Amino acid sequence: MVRKRKIWLYILISVVIIALAVAVIFGIYITKNESYAAEEKGRRLAVEIPIQKKDKNKEINIDEIVENNTSVQKIEKLEIQETDIEFTTQYIENSSLAKGKIQVLQEGVDGKQNATLKNIYEGDKLISSTQVSSQITKASIDKIVQIGTGAYSNTYVPVVGDELKATSVTLAIRLNPDENSEKIVTINKGEKVTLKGKQDNWYYVAYNNYLGWVKSENVEYVNPNGTGDGDENNVQYTKEELSQNLGFSMLLNKPSGLTLDQFKKIFENDSNDKNNVFKDNAEYFYYVEQQYNINGIFVAAVGIHESGWGTSSISKNKKNLFGYGAYDSDPSGSAYTFQSYAEGIDLVARVFVKYYLNPKGTPIYGNEVALGTYYEGATLTGVNTRYATDKNWANAVYKWMTYLYNKL
Repeated sequence: MVRKRKIWLYILISVVIIALAVAVIFGIYITKNESYAAEEKGRRLAVEIPIQKKDKNKEINIDEIVENNTSVQKIEKLEIQETDIEFTTQYIENSSLAKGKIQVLQEGVDGKQNATLKNIYEGDKLISSTQVSSQITKASIDKIVQIGTGAYSNTYVPVVGDELKATSVTLAIRLNPDENSEKIVTINKGEKVTLKGKQDNWYYVAYNNYLGWVKSENVEYVNPNGTGDGDENNVQYTKEELSQNLGFSMLLNKPSGLTLDQFKKIFENDSNDKNNVFKDNAEYFYYVEQQYNINGIFVAAVGIHESGWGTSSISKNKKNLFGYGAYDSDPSGSAYTFQSYAEGIDLVARVFVKYYLNPKGTPIYGNEVALGTYYEGATLTGVNTRYATDKNWANAVYKWMTYLYNKL
């Protein structure tokens, strides 16, 4: 009898356990939220599906729910960052310098500011950055450049930075400014050197990796203007030669090769240029090429596109062809004001070179190296990636580049 009671006790306990298990399972089933496991691209993701009422006729689309819950979200952050204040460049005309010649009187120095940036991230990647306010912590120092407006003549006196060519059959570059000094290297007639300094009737010059002294009477100035005014070694490339590299994927961190006169030519008598803004400032697209190793036609095309050929209110009121410094909440108020169009052309060219067109660490102008903050390649597509939210920006700029090249 005792044995039978134990058996019934075991049966009763088993029934209770089973009943509890059923209750638990049923309780989970009727909770307001059901949890499903979904697997996508090798990752297991917990996805909660809210259920208001069980509908036997409506199937749950697991793929849609997984996609909605796993897509990369864009996150907007306000962040404070120390950034450079790009120096501006003052251009001063000098009639004692030959036309097209540049003489730097004072190198520019960037300032510093604490900028409040509105950064938008997609996952961990920064996809856009807009400056919303700033506080200057260190003022910038202007660059001062003399530009030649005089005519070339045989009496022109070379200045530091000029290119010279040997006029004697052979020319010794010496260790010291003395005819009896040791010869460093000997060059032939027509070979070119760069003037680095002067002492009496001696020039301190650079030739490849050599530095030394030559008699001033044994070299002559090489006119860079390319107009054939007294220098048979000048080269002015033809329209066909200059256009051979034109293409949507062309490298923009290389000069176009146009002479000063050719830059002026492409902006002559253009009905688009209603206020003659580009005609009157054509020379500065040449000067940025000479100083910063950038395609001046590209810089001009950006200015044309952004300002509507100089007709935008920012262009007219602030001499800012590029809308530089403007942010969405207050474009007219936030855009930089320049004292001249030349200042804006020079500054924006440097911004492209420093931040967009060269990888970090690349030697650029002066003793500067590129920061490469927004570098995605030295092409229109690469610049468009981080410079403009408009995906058609590169196509619009290329249209104007082609237009200008065709005017040569």
